[in-house]
Amino acid sequence: MPAQPAIEVIVNAGAGAGRRADVQQRIADAFRAKGAEARVSLAGDGAAVLTLAARAARGDAGCVVAAGGDGTISAVASAIVGTDKALGVLPSGTMNHFAKDLKIPLDFAAAIETITAGHASRVDVGEVNGRIFVNNSGLGLYPRIVRERDRQQRLGWGKWPAYVWAALAMLRRYPLLEARLSAGGADLALLTPFVFVGNNEYHMEQLDAGSRACLDKGELSVYTARATGRLGLVRLALRALLGGLRQERDFLAFTTVDMRVGAERRQLRVALDGEVVVMQAPLHYRVRPGALRVLTPAGGSAR
Repeated sequence: MPAQPAIEVIVNAGAGAGRRADVQQRIADAFRAKGAEARVSLAGDGAAVLTLAARAARGDAGCVVAAGGDGTISAVASAIVGTDKALGVLPSGTMNHFAKDLKIPLDFAAAIETITAGHASRVDVGEVNGRIFVNNSGLGLYPRIVRERDRQQRLGWGKWPAYVWAALAMLRRYPLLEARLSAGGADLALLTPFVFVGNNEYHMEQLDAGSRACLDKGELSVYTARATGRLGLVRLALRALLGGLRQERDFLAFTTVDMRVGAERRQLRVALDGEVVVMQAPLHYRVRPGALRVLTPAGGSAR
């Protein structure tokens, strides 16, 4: 019986390089050139990614590679979190936040080199009601924008035009969420357009907004705002671009290791790394320090 490959690769066929007809052979050849054998599986959709990731988690391969964007990486990470298997990343999504924050190269050949070099770092993951996220989770406007964006994409729009249309549509409707946040022994009741929960702290201002300095500090970052009109939300966005967001009285930010979110609604739409699911309230968020092994550039770390 042939030996089990040391590396399992799961390719999202709908993300970037995954659309290439020769993607499986190209990836297998690239690993073989580095002296590694890889079994490459092509996933046609998100459900297939989850199925293949679950199979890989039960297999003998020590490394499971996610080839795709942040949603693909999150799905594969969810399957192997808490195990000794290492997550490899071949970034080919639109934003690639997870790869960028860990300094994993976006170049195909350099990313293969990072994986085969075998340098592993321990990073944190966030969890809400048992579901894992590696980047962030959102309530309120964001999951609604994601759902509308996906609907427009199914109608044939490109990702960015669909996103802009969805954001404008949600700004026009401007739904507010009535939430109760409990963290660190304190309770906060508010009417808000959004609650954003990050796996470790996000930069929220100027050119580095949306990035993280580290993924191993063992904390969640929470960002929300008191109810404000549409113009107030636009003002907060401009303050994020220009600086001074944290001085805004309507903007609230804190870090925690554990948080509960209660709401008037029994079911809430929750965004997890760009995917939207429906969850029963209350929501229980927590950080799981060092729960995920990730192959990062040699000499680097999660910081």
